[in-house]
Amino acid sequence: MSLRRKFVLYLLFLHGVFAAVAVALLWNNRLWLIAVEAFFVLSFLIALRLFRAIFRPLELLAMGVDVMKDQDFSTRLRTVGQPEMDPLIEVYNRMADHLRQERIRLQEQQFFLEKVLNVSPSAIIMLDYDARISYVNPAAESLLSMEVSQLNGKRFDEINSQVLHTLAGLPIGDSVVIPLRGVRKIKCYKSSFVDRGFQRTFFLIEELTEELRRTEKAAYDKLIRMLSHEVNNSIGAANSLLHSCLHYKEQLREEDKTDFQTAISVAISRTEHLNSFMKSFADIVKLPLPHRERADIRELVEQTVALMKAELDQRNITVRWELNHEPKSILMDRHQIEQVLLNILKNAMEAIKTNGTITIRLEHAGNRTLLSIEDTGGGISSDVRQHLFTPFYSTKEHGQGIGLTLVQEILSNHKFEFS
Repeated sequence: MSLRRKFVLYLLFLHGVFAAVAVALLWNNRLWLIAVEAFFVLSFLIALRLFRAIFRPLELLAMGVDVMKDQDFSTRLRTVGQPEMDPLIEVYNRMADHLRQERIRLQEQQFFLEKVLNVSPSAIIMLDYDARISYVNPAAESLLSMEVSQLNGKRFDEINSQVLHTLAGLPIGDSVVIPLRGVRKIKCYKSSFVDRGFQRTFFLIEELTEELRRTEKAAYDKLIRMLSHEVNNSIGAANSLLHSCLHYKEQLREEDKTDFQTAISVAISRTEHLNSFMKSFADIVKLPLPHRERADIRELVEQTVALMKAELDQRNITVRWELNHEPKSILMDRHQIEQVLLNILKNAMEAIKTNGTITIRLEHAGNRTLLSIEDTGGGISSDVRQHLFTPFYSTKEHGQGIGLTLVQEILSNHKFEFS
């Protein structure tokens, strides 16, 4: 039974008892009996009015509680003119206003956060309480080459992705650099946040390829410029002295002239070799930006192979063509891309040594063109693969480690993807 009904029954009982007592005491004095009974009726009506005045604010507050349950913070309560209840109603209204403003602020922040996550160049992956993927932004879709439908609701070990398998064992607060196919490297950071009192995990993945390339380039640019300056200065002066020394051979005894000339010639040859060696490094630093013009990539590949035909025949290496017959012109610096092709074909021949095949494959898919050069050499070991495109790194006996560095610079300046 509600408090309202109990209170009404109590009023009826109380006034009924007093009315019965009045009848018993004043039955012989009808005038006073009528007056007392009229007083009881008036008292009951006044009590009911006061009762309604007391319970009306409570009804309003009960309605406000229902509104709060429905999370409708736009409804406000009107004051009832009672000094006891109006302050409470005003507190309720201020609380509703604050909650409404807080919800609007949170909605705006959520909308802003979603916008930031969607346009962020960094890949972001969030997990739910059961370590299943609950959110991936477009950058993460692109990085993993998968759609949201293939990722949401799955654990890392349920997805065929080497990146996710590596991240699965990463402790919270740690980061790791993961090499991808080709020259790409990504930095992955694992952290957590509290959502409704429980810890959730997220991953932030950043592309480091261009940043690392710029850092490496700045480092070896400075080193090469310094070495080139010092070596050129020394070689210039040394060569001048050596050539001057050759003029004194006529003053020597006949039996000493040959040895003297041979020694000086060898010294000059070595300094010129050193000068050529340093020039090959300096060429990377001085590499100009590509002067792009439209050129047929198939024609360029064929001409480059023709340049190397003599060595290919000498090594008994066959070139197998898988070229798309559709002509395709590409914006590029013809001379620089030719240098790229020469380096790669030279590496392919050296990998084969003798008796093998180089397959050149050219494919067009919409606006994209893929050039693939494959050889039947021994392949690249996993240890060496990690160091590909690292400046000055070479597995060749007399290699300088600048061939693929030059290739990387040219292709990066062209904004061409490669691996």
